[in-house]
Amino acid sequence: MADKNNIPQFVNSDSFMADKNYVKWLSDLKKRFRMSQLKAAVTVNTEMLKFYWSLGEDICEKQKQYKWGANFMKRLSLDLRAEFPQAEGFSWSNLYKIRKWYLFYSSQIEFLYQAGTKLQKVDNATAPMPDLLQFVPWRHQTVIVSKCDTINAALFYLNKIVEDNMTRTELEHAVKAKLYEHTGKALNNFDVTLPQPQNALAAEIIKDPYKLDFFSLPSKFSEMDLENKLATNITRFLLELGKGFAYVGRQMELDTPSGKSYFPDMIFYHTRLKCYVVIELKVVDFMPEFIGKLNFYVSAADELLRGEGDNPSIGILLCKDKDSSVVEWSLRGITTPLGVASYQLQEVYERTLLEMKQQG
Repeated sequence: MADKNNIPQFVNSDSFMADKNYVKWLSDLKKRFRMSQLKAAVTVNTEMLKFYWSLGEDICEKQKQYKWGANFMKRLSLDLRAEFPQAEGFSWSNLYKIRKWYLFYSSQIEFLYQAGTKLQKVDNATAPMPDLLQFVPWRHQTVIVSKCDTINAALFYLNKIVEDNMTRTELEHAVKAKLYEHTGKALNNFDVTLPQPQNALAAEIIKDPYKLDFFSLPSKFSEMDLENKLATNITRFLLELGKGFAYVGRQMELDTPSGKSYFPDMIFYHTRLKCYVVIELKVVDFMPEFIGKLNFYVSAADELLRGEGDNPSIGILLCKDKDSSVVEWSLRGITTPLGVASYQLQEVYERTLLEMKQQG
């Protein structure tokens, strides 16, 4: 008797009505499969990087030992590709990147060890490989090594990739925008207004300056013009703010008992900080009175928006420019967590200069 399961037939979802138990099991099954895919990808990446590390060391040692010139790697590329035609990674350009990658990190092994970075012994290699490297895809690593001048910058981006699951495009944008140089540079009072470790994380998420060059504005523009452009380009603005920011709204009306209404410029929620973030925009340089208004809005957010499990709300003031001493004096005695940063509108400045030259 033929097995009916082996008889050709149409398969459709209507043949089985999924109940809640099936839906729950299917969801769990999908998560398990995705996790297995992730583990498999990490394993493959780790083994490939271990080989690259030992290959990079071999290339450096052989060149030094036998005084082989640059053409040696071209010959090596041809020989390896002839033997392994289906394998990727043996082009001359990639061998050059492997050598540069190995030299960049192996020259900093002592620093990495003192900084508490875990090191892993690699087969056939005398220098250990930093553990962090195995969690980062190779093409991401080539971006870092080609763009970063210091080991501190490289470690910053490596950790960002792991923590935020950055794509290579996001990484390239972050490096181009000099995220390492700008992160944590905004003036703030988080050390005295937030508990650990939230104060360190809050300081880390605020940059200075913010690069707002992804839209056009006239030479003369108002705060509302700037706010409208940011709201219209909210996806790009969120990318500039960084991972964790979720857009809540703009000009949300705040009614007071006296009947007077106030309108904070933009409100976000930060998923890692677990708190509301109020952003105020100014098209002029920083002035001390700006702090009082932002302080009011943050207090209002704590009172009206903050829910159970939320951490204290924070405020970010974005202004055209600032005097660091004036900002520091203005923040003294303020008990709500506030940060002050500047922004850059390169398109506006470049267009203004062009107009001035044309007029001249």
